[in-house]
Amino acid sequence: MKARIRSIGWEADHVLCFRLEPLPGAHFPPFTAGGHIELALKPGLSRSYSLLNDPAETDVYVIGVQLDPASRGGSQHIHEHWRAGQVVEVCEPRNHFPLNEDAELSILVAGGIGITPMLSMIARLQRLGRRWELHYAVRSRSRAAFLDRLGGYAQVHLTVDDEPATPRLDLAGLVDSAPAGAHLYCCGPAGMLSAFREQGARLGDRLHYEYFSSDAPVANEGGYQLLLQRSGKRVEVAPGETMLDALLGAGVDVGFACYEGVCGSCRVTVLEGVPDHRDSFLTPQERDANTAVMPCCSGARSSVLTLDL
Repeated sequence: MKARIRSIGWEADHVLCFRLEPLPGAHFPPFTAGGHIELALKPGLSRSYSLLNDPAETDVYVIGVQLDPASRGGSQHIHEHWRAGQVVEVCEPRNHFPLNEDAELSILVAGGIGITPMLSMIARLQRLGRRWELHYAVRSRSRAAFLDRLGGYAQVHLTVDDEPATPRLDLAGLVDSAPAGAHLYCCGPAGMLSAFREQGARLGDRLHYEYFSSDAPVANEGGYQLLLQRSGKRVEVAPGETMLDALLGAGVDVGFACYEGVCGSCRVTVLEGVPDHRDSFLTPQERDANTAVMPCCSGARSSVLTLDL
């Protein structure tokens, strides 16, 4: 779809907020709390960003983009090139981080720019009259985005790393003290997500998380073959390229967005063989089952990997 950048706002150091609206005569599909859109930034460069506005708002998508010093092109491109009035390309919203609207209590945990999906969740929970609390950890107050939107809520607990007077984020305590009917959500840096998943493993489907980046090395050792079951193609993955590189180079149509295995866009079903999982999207159980792989970052432990493509 085409969208126009209606306005750009400053939210914190290195964090900009973009309000996107449809072109005249067009309409945006609705979205649900925790959802995201994929942006086609330039040929070969697409990225996904969480929608942070109230899902009840129609024909408006709002995203927050933090300029990452280690940017692989996405946030840097947006900060340097996007201007108000510009027309950009977006894909329909998807949601890999849905909100359980029937939970007795929603405990939201955010680290840094991971606050963005929580904002749409809070808006939805407020409309439903559901109980919630937010635990928001940032390195410094100058980098704490969207504090003005959260200042009126008593159930917001802010941890500022360089302000010892603020309460420390206690993930183990949050998990251990969560009531039986509570659902817990977390979005933030890889370290926070790993600790959250480890502490809350016993909660099963009451634990929800979404990565916005990954620190796992991409599998580009190559040296294996892909057998595409439906097309009958055989694709060699050469040293130095990823599985996704090889598939795209062979003309195979595979959706992708993040290149880090955090968004789930490129998920492919595995029929035979053993993947070398490097993603942060699949659950430990899904990894152990070896029935799916994220070709943008993962590889193969077996000489042949048969995919449902």
